[in-house]
Amino acid sequence: MKRILIVLLAVAGPAFADPATIEAVEARQNGDSWRFDVTLSHPDTGWDHYADGWRVLDLSGEVLGTRILHHPHVNEQPFTRSLGGVVIPSGTQQVQIQARDNLEGWAGELVTLDLADPSYAR
Repeated sequence: MKRILIVLLAVAGPAFADPATIEAVEARQNGDSWRFDVTLSHPDTGWDHYADGWRVLDLSGEVLGTRILHHPHVNEQPFTRSLGGVVIPSGTQQVQIQARDNLEGWAGELVTLDLADPSYAR
């Protein structure tokens, strides 16, 4: 019985991992679109578990833009990556940013960003 419990705990281990966390966001309007600079932190361990993206959503959950991260950032924490060309529908006053990692998927925490004052820092 003890051996089964140990095996179950080892298999369940990744479920207890820390999610990717949004540390800061800066957004700038550039003509008809926006550029987002998002700083993430995540205890990347290598290719087996790393922050692999973030996205911009409107308040109803529609995805406006997604930044895919193609490799781990084990020795670069926190790190900032940008996404330009995000079209924000007219009249939108706030957006949400959501981080993701390759094991846990999309983090439950969403950061709401007011486009009239488009910066956030944890």
